[in-house]
Amino acid sequence: MQTFERWFVEANKWALILLLSGMSVVVFANVSLRYLTNFSITWAEEVARYCMIWMTFLGAGLALRYGGHVAITNLQDAVAGRLAVVLRAVIVLLILGFCAIMVWIGYDYMQRMRFQMTPATRVPFSYIYAAIPVGFALLIVHLLLIARSFVMRGDYREAEVLDEHATLSG
Repeated sequence: MQTFERWFVEANKWALILLLSGMSVVVFANVSLRYLTNFSITWAEEVARYCMIWMTFLGAGLALRYGGHVAITNLQDAVAGRLAVVLRAVIVLLILGFCAIMVWIGYDYMQRMRFQMTPATRVPFSYIYAAIPVGFALLIVHLLLIARSFVMRGDYREAEVLDEHATLSG
């Protein structure tokens, strides 16, 4: 299971890196062309926006995994022992239920948008709105991978820290 988890997290990270890189290249090229040649790429803003949408939904699971979402923890911090475990289990079940509903609603919305095309690139909007069910499905997987440690101890996953040899200055 740890091998799957490691592979899954790395694949999710690389998808975000590729989306951010693509978005950065498109925006940089558009701005450079606009100021150097007075020509603008007509589809650049649209593609950058859609990359940002996909990054948001694909990155939500990683943010959840490392405790990056906004949370009000006063109640679970105030209780201890078995009651805290039960409370965290209820929280996980509520989040799972919400994510499952969002996968279903997102899929339905994606299907409704399949005949509309984006203005500049002429891509079906369903490809853009597919970010909703895909992102929430990934969120479910991330939640299930951390659920046991969160419920039992209230822990999130620790981010891997780079050593001094991995930095650019080292």
